[in-house]
This record gives sequence, structure tokens and C-alpha cells, in this order.
Amino acid sequence: MNKSNSVSQKCKQCLRPIIEDLGYELVDIDYEKKQTGYNLTVYIDGNVPITLDDCEKVHKAIDDPLDNLDPTGNQSYILNVSSCGLDWSFRGERDYKKNIGELVDISLYSKVDNKKTLTATLLSYNEQNIVVKDKKEITLPISSIAKICKHIEF
Repeated sequence: MNKSNSVSQKCKQCLRPIIEDLGYELVDIDYEKKQTGYNLTVYIDGNVPITLDDCEKVHKAIDDPLDNLDPTGNQSYILNVSSCGLDWSFRGERDYKKNIGELVDISLYSKVDNKKTLTATLLSYNEQNIVVKDKKEITLPISSIAKICKHIEF
């Protein structure tokens, strides 16, 4: 396990109950180096769209517990709390299952039916494959998907 994954895992174990007690869901945590230094970004979701006030509320609730946990081993970082956002790339089972029946945008590593991108309805998911329907039903291995996210219409 690399340092980024180790920091994220430690934080998830500590922060999940705090965030859930506030009525939100801890979706994921990223720990990565950026131009401004290390960033620890906590992604939350809820039953209604997440607002800036929600992010601020969670930030205040997790700041002291993170200081006590010291997941980075005294390495300074910038703490961010964010919603998943409209263009959230699916990261796992939660995202797939939440979007069954929804229109999704899919980018593939290689062409299927002469297309590397498609917009289709997500019909089902398991650990190996998804089934989508455009003009016809298509089964796609998860490993063939470069990116998948909910389709946004303007």
C-alpha cells in the first residue's frame, strides 16, 4: 500500500463515524501532492445536494480529530471537504449501484462497435461487468472503462 492509500485508509476509519453522525456519507478521500503542497480532500454526499455550508460543517467537525490522528506523520497538508460534484467519475460499487437506471457517459480504453465513447442507460453492475443500453444492450467489462460518470444535460 502506498503512502497516499495508507493516509486515505487511516482517515476513512477515523472520519466515517463522525461524518455519518452529521447525516452525511463519506464517499472517498484523496491524499495527493499538488503545486500548493499536499492536499487531503474528503468527499461527502447526502440525501439532498451538498452545499458549501454542509462542507464547512463537516470541515469543522473533522479538523480536530484529524489533528489528533496525524495520518500524514507530521507532514503538513491542506484539508478540503467537497461534494462529489456533477462530473464525479465512478470509483466503485457505490457509484455504479446509485446510478442504475440513469444515463451515463462512458469513455473506453478501446473501441466497442467502433466507438470509444458512448452515452447509455446503466442497467446493471457487478464486480466484473456493467450492462448498458443505447440502441441495444451492451455488456462492458469494468476493466475496459477509462471513465464513467453520470450524463449531464444542459
